[in-house]
Amino acid sequence: MVQAYILIQTEVGKASTVADVIAKIPGVIQAEDVTGPYDVIVRAQADTVDDLGRMVVARVQQVEGITRTLTCPVVHI
Repeated sequence: MVQAYILIQTEVGKASTVADVIAKIPGVIQAEDVTGPYDVIVRAQADTVDDLGRMVVARVQQVEGITRTLTCPVVHI
């Protein structure tokens, strides 16, 4: 299992709506609207890195109101 944080920038005023929509995507553990340089932070999981990438590109980035994403895989060193 691979987990990652997805940091999301949204259009002005869209953070809450984006977080609500993303929270319903399979594989998303948590989606919160936050303050700071990013508007929404998501914790997601998938079976493989490829599956995670597909989820981000095909599902998360397609949500209306998103302007940019940054995916940060969790590592255990």
